[in-house]
Amino acid sequence: MGLKAVQSGKMVTFGIKPTRPETGYGYLEVAGATDADFVSLKRFVEKPNLEVATEMVSAGNFYWNAGIFLFRASDMVAAFETFEPRTLELVRAAIADGKSDLDFFRLDPEHFKKCDNISIDYAIMEKADNLALVSFGGKWTDLGGWDAVWAEMGPDERGVSLSEQATAIDCESSLLRSERAGQQIVGIGLKDIIAVAMPDAVLVAHKSRAQDVKKAVEALRAKGLAQAESFPKDHRPWGWFETLAISERFQVKRIHVHPGAALSLQSHHHRSEHWVVVTGTAKVTVDDEVKLIGEGASVYIPLGAVHRMENPGKLPMVLIEVQTGPYLGEDDIVRYEDIYART
Repeated sequence: MGLKAVQSGKMVTFGIKPTRPETGYGYLEVAGATDADFVSLKRFVEKPNLEVATEMVSAGNFYWNAGIFLFRASDMVAAFETFEPRTLELVRAAIADGKSDLDFFRLDPEHFKKCDNISIDYAIMEKADNLALVSFGGKWTDLGGWDAVWAEMGPDERGVSLSEQATAIDCESSLLRSERAGQQIVGIGLKDIIAVAMPDAVLVAHKSRAQDVKKAVEALRAKGLAQAESFPKDHRPWGWFETLAISERFQVKRIHVHPGAALSLQSHHHRSEHWVVVTGTAKVTVDDEVKLIGEGASVYIPLGAVHRMENPGKLPMVLIEVQTGPYLGEDDIVRYEDIYART
């Protein structure tokens, strides 16, 4: 049905037939019979209050906005040329100055960050006149708020949803969730509360304010805190690392290296490092010295030393890294060799 509409020159948005007056979603009003393969879209409606949402559900010609679209690339480019020419120009420049990185193509960040922070709904869809709606009939949840996660987890008879590492005592209609192994979260006497413990931050909110989490991100960003922009675990082609502790002049990381993988041959201008292998065997290069170190062994990487770690084994290798120095940013890396062709 969606493909048929696209082939006729339409840009399709998929709508979800509402089952309740939900205030956390935007709505789509259609014009015409709602049982057709596709129908013309009349207008977008921002997240309503409960009274307006109830009226729209009763009217029968409103759908939840799933935020899922289907269109020909040429039609979308034409729409950007009409409604967002500056954004289109910046994106084209970001592509022209972008670089290949393994299986990825990385847009040039200097051009791309100049683009307006605007959703495709506001930039294009609410302005275009060739939109059609196709009704999606399968099971759907946007999981766009913790209240949706609470419902999808399957609340118990008291309305409480718990992750594996959560305990509720005399709680009602609440979500308790821990996102880190070994970290327990316990709630006592809670009602209509969302409590989520992340590795680097904890969210506590009334369930009716689940859609306001973006305000928390804005508040953290205004303070310049890393939690607003990044996760403690960072994936790389060779494996991943996560920050366990960080202060002004030191940082402690857990580094997981896949079998047969290797980090780049590199040096740092501002920090020294101390590695302790806790699982597996590491092949370590420090300037002209290359050696194997096993579980419990350690090696010191002086400031400025050219170094590399590799996992020559068939099992994952895990080490604890302690960095010390006046600057600990990930951009303090000079790469000399890299099997993943990073610069």
